[in-house]
This record gives sequence, structure tokens and C-alpha cells, in this order.
Amino acid sequence: MKFADRRFQIDSSGIRKVFDLAATLENPCNLSIGQPDYDVPDAVKDAAIDAIRSGKNRYTLTAGTVPLREKVSDLYKQRGHDGGGVIVVAGTSGGLLLSLLVLLNPGDEIMFTDPYFVMYKHLAKFIGAVPRYINTYPDFRLRREELEKAWTPKCKMIIVNSPNNPTGIVYSREELEMVGKFAEEKDLIVLSDEIYEHLTYDGEFESPAKYTDPERTIIVSGLSKSAGMTGWRLGWTYGPKDLIQAMSEVQQYSFVCAPSPAQEAALVGIDLDMTETRRQYRGRRDVIYEGLSGLGYEVSKPGGAFYIFPKSPTGNGKEFVKEAIKNNLLVVPGNVFSEQNTHFRISFAVTEEQLKRGIGILGGMLAK
Repeated sequence: MKFADRRFQIDSSGIRKVFDLAATLENPCNLSIGQPDYDVPDAVKDAAIDAIRSGKNRYTLTAGTVPLREKVSDLYKQRGHDGGGVIVVAGTSGGLLLSLLVLLNPGDEIMFTDPYFVMYKHLAKFIGAVPRYINTYPDFRLRREELEKAWTPKCKMIIVNSPNNPTGIVYSREELEMVGKFAEEKDLIVLSDEIYEHLTYDGEFESPAKYTDPERTIIVSGLSKSAGMTGWRLGWTYGPKDLIQAMSEVQQYSFVCAPSPAQEAALVGIDLDMTETRRQYRGRRDVIYEGLSGLGYEVSKPGGAFYIFPKSPTGNGKEFVKEAIKNNLLVVPGNVFSEQNTHFRISFAVTEEQLKRGIGILGGMLAK
């Protein structure tokens, strides 16, 4: 069968390849999985079950149910954002895809940090846009000079992901203010991927939207990480009303709408108290960071999400991961998330026992 050219703009996810490999190993120490290790809370499950049993199983409005859109809108009003619209989408992935589809033409350029969430690069190329990488090595911080190097007059959008996947870095107020000013000067749309907003460990979450013109700002978020609802495919996008209308029109002929029972459950999930979860994950962050630092690994301390991105002691992330797999340790090579092949990603969304087991294996590899 002859495929369209766009099919060859994407490749099988390197993370999925690790997942497939995990199924072939006996009792591996798996530090590769990018999803919470806690289940969906019972109150959220009960809300979905009640919705199913009461017949809320049909299509909703394309943009989502009115109660959920109002709930999300109220959330952003409380944070100082006003006047925007909301569309409920099939996970943050749906929000990203629809945003790029309605805003970027083939040949337009889109900026995002390197390292980056894997989907940014492949979605951009899939729709014919050109990725422009903002170098953040070695400490994964945003710098004005690197924004300037990545920018060209064809750039139309910049994606900011804080807390960041794969590094766990949380950008400072100064960095976010700098991005807002840069976007204003260069006439860029700012897309803020805030899916890890509830998992910050050293201070309150700060959105880039606080420092950018609301008419050029898009927020994508959801409950996959906070409520553990990764398989429910429920997220939202908040932004200018003309953008939301355009996204709704495209969704009408693609996803149609987000899953109905999940939208009902989200009315409960959006109010979850994340205090205890943050406390537990902060403790795990400390275990893995202090463990790796104590061994001598070059690593930046993550301020959020549940990832850490150490540098390979050999300088080659892919080869180091192959060696780790031989030692029954599953981590993800950094080149899955980067144009460089120097690091590897660890997920600390596992028990402390598993983390300490992984640290032990990494220590043994370093000794060799």
C-alpha cells in the first residue's frame, strides 16, 4: 500500500519500544513509564459509573458539556485569566493537535525547548510545520540568547512546557517573563502545556499565561497526571474565543467530542486535593536526585513532574540505555526527547523500593 508523505514524518515512539521490551524481561526494574503509579480516586470512578448508568453515554456538544466548560473557565478566572473560551478535548494530545492544525500552515516554524516532549516534534512535522529547537543544555534553563538563535521570521508559535517532560525542570518567573517579552517582540503565539501543573515541589505553579498577552496565549491541560486518568483521554484547551471556535469546528470532523462519562467524572477530578500526592512525589524526587548525585552522575534537580534527566557517564545516552537493559533496568534514551544523544530519562513514578533498586543498578554500572 502506498502511504501519504506525511506518514513518514513520524516514527514509532522510542518510549513504546521500551514498553515492548519490558514485556520480554523477567521482573525488570522499570523506571521508564511516564504515568502516575496511583489509581484514579474512587470519587472520580463513582462519578463516571453514575454517568454511564444514568445514560450519559451519547455525544456531547463538540466543545464539551456546558458544566465542565464553565468549571474550567472558573478555574482560570480564579488565576487571573478572563475572557477566554474552553474546549474539552481527547487528552492534552488532542488539544495540541487541534491547536497546531488551526494555527500553523505548511512551512510555518514552531519553537520549543530541547529536550522536548516527544509529541511536539512529530506533530509539527506531521502537519508540515518546521520544528526550531531552543537549546537548554546543560542545565535545561531558558536563555534569551538561545531563543534568538532558534527564532527565524517564519516562526509563528513557541511551546512552553513547565514542569517539563523529560527534565522535570520548572521555569522561574524571570524565565517566563522573558518568554512573554520575546513572544511580544517577535509576534509569537505562546502555547503553554500545563499537564504537570499540580506536580510542583519547590513552590507554587506559575503559568506563562500570567506573563503573556491573552490574545496570543493558549493553555493546554487536563487530569491525566493529577487524577491518574491517563487512559480516559480527557483534557481541555483555554484560549481566545476565535481560536476555540476554530478548534471546535475541526474537532467536529475529527474527534467529534471527548468521552461523555469522562467529562462527568472530570467535574469531580478537577477539585482533587493534590497535597499528599505532591508530598509523596517530592520525597521520591529527593531519593532519586540525591542517589544519583551521590553516585557522581551529572544531573539537574527536577522541580516538578516525575522525571529526572541524567547525563550518561559514557556521553552516549542510547548505548548507555542498551547496557542498562542488559542489567534489567528500563530507562528511556535521551535522544527520544532531544536532538542530542547524551542523556537518559528516569521516571520516579514508582515506589521508593524500586527507585533504590534502580539506583543500585546504576551505581553498579558506574563502577564498571
